[in-house]
Amino acid sequence: MHKKSKHMHAHTAVARFGLCGDAGQHQAFDLHLCRMKTISKAGWSWAIYDWANSAYTTTVMAGFFPVFFKQFWAADLSANESTFWLGLANALSGLLIALLAPVLGAMADQGGLKKRMLLSFTSLGVLMTAALFLVGQGQWIWAVAIFSFGAIGFSGANIFYDALIVDVSNRSQFDRVSSLGYALGYLGGGLLFAGNVLMTLHPEWFLLADKAEAVRWSFISVAVWWALFTLPLARHVREEGGAESTHWGQAARDGFSQLSGTFHHLRGLRQVWLFLLAYFLYIDGVNTVARMAVDYGLALGFDAAVLMTALLMTQFIAFPSALALGWLGERWSCKGVLLICIGVYAAVCIWSSTMQNTVDFYWLAAAIGLVMGGVQALSRSMYARMIPAHQSAEFFGFFNMLGKFAAVIGPLMMGVTSIFTGSARMSILVIVLLFAAGAALLYRVQE
Repeated sequence: MHKKSKHMHAHTAVARFGLCGDAGQHQAFDLHLCRMKTISKAGWSWAIYDWANSAYTTTVMAGFFPVFFKQFWAADLSANESTFWLGLANALSGLLIALLAPVLGAMADQGGLKKRMLLSFTSLGVLMTAALFLVGQGQWIWAVAIFSFGAIGFSGANIFYDALIVDVSNRSQFDRVSSLGYALGYLGGGLLFAGNVLMTLHPEWFLLADKAEAVRWSFISVAVWWALFTLPLARHVREEGGAESTHWGQAARDGFSQLSGTFHHLRGLRQVWLFLLAYFLYIDGVNTVARMAVDYGLALGFDAAVLMTALLMTQFIAFPSALALGWLGERWSCKGVLLICIGVYAAVCIWSSTMQNTVDFYWLAAAIGLVMGGVQALSRSMYARMIPAHQSAEFFGFFNMLGKFAAVIGPLMMGVTSIFTGSARMSILVIVLLFAAGAALLYRVQE
């Protein structure tokens, strides 16, 4: 375990002299906000990276790339062909990172390379995102290839980003630091995405010729944003332990050797296995809702503008709610708050099966925004407490591997149910089974 950091001693002194106020006389949430100030510069720098890379998930992955691919780069292909190639790009890049995640994590732990590997994968993602600007109309093969490498850069960097939480905070701060990261991510990604949407709606305001040029410049803006806000992490985060001078080749050999030992070690960590199984089930439900919500809305006949508005609304609601749930998990029970979040997701699925109009859709988007940051942040912080700190990258490799595979069962269940029942509303109901099974297993986990 890490020694108590200087900022924790500072917090004790501040509390002793009453600078944060008396918890018995002031609101508990005010005390939590005061405690946020005790997060170290390294902790804030780490959290700001989420602000940086969330621009990629909102503008590129979820927002513009799928639409621009069909309408600009692959306009000569049929709808089925473009869907196939886009799906293949997502699947192959995700599968590659999922399979390599534990190995890369073991390498990083053995060589003290978490930060360097994060920056390497980030550089790949930034360069590939900027390169999308250069892809001309009809050049769909280049678009698929560049997007795939960009997705590998994004996903690979996240392995080491998650693992670095043990280097920027101690166990007592995991909930608040993890929640701060997700909160800043939703806010930063939402702000840039809103600006990019404005560019496409009014390209003349930005001296651009048309919407297509606005989308291409949006990719540049994401690359610049991602690189710029990675600088605090590069400068202020220091990795504890590990030999910074270790060569990559030696780290790879040590990593493969360590990986076999970790599998043996995991057999004795029953609670970790139980948590990972629970996480795999309920995060599959979370990812399914995120990936299928737009398709479900379109199937019910909602306008695309309504869906885009709901996406933006969800982002901005998730910012304060992630902070609030982090505070609640720290004050009450991390597992208890997670179970509540999973229950809200299950209720959303049941409610959405009876949805009738756009107002209902907005309410559902708001409900998801209230819990989606919390369920992700608290899962990460709870897992961080359960694993050996000196093997954090390796164990988070398994964590991220499951996260990558955890978007398979839900969509398959929805697709099969839709075919057999002929009802989109029935297909969303089956996702409740994933949340129920995940919650049942999580309830048995002892932190």
